[in-house]
Amino acid sequence: MRSKFILSAAMLGALLLLVNAPLSAHHGTGVSYDASKPVTLKGTVTEFRYANPHPQLFFDVKDDKGNVVHWSGEFYPNPAQLVQAGWGRKRSEAALAPGTPVTVVVAPARAGGPVGAILKLMNEKGEPIVASDGSQAPAPPPADTKEAK
Repeated sequence: MRSKFILSAAMLGALLLLVNAPLSAHHGTGVSYDASKPVTLKGTVTEFRYANPHPQLFFDVKDDKGNVVHWSGEFYPNPAQLVQAGWGRKRSEAALAPGTPVTVVVAPARAGGPVGAILKLMNEKGEPIVASDGSQAPAPPPADTKEAK
């Protein structure tokens, strides 16, 4: 009887670990980035990666001395949320092709460095390309764009 209890307890413990593992695997953006101190940067896209768990944007920004600083930004929305808002892989890669001038508002990394969570991404004209405050889905695609995905 005692061995059945121990076996049942061990199986329950293993089941709980298995169920909770995916929950603890995801990083918390609120822990990594400080949204209370947004930074606005003007730069040029060098690379865009449409990947899970969050797409990433790499862009170059000139500092006050004219030196190029290589930044990276992580989008809050995941690819599924981007698709729901009309920003599929092809559309995103076309809008964020290398050489595209952008203005990026980021929540800077708490650890410092040229890294942040992208709060808002705008084109040269100041129009949103993709916007997110972390709690809402990205802004809908512009009406004048023909390609939906």
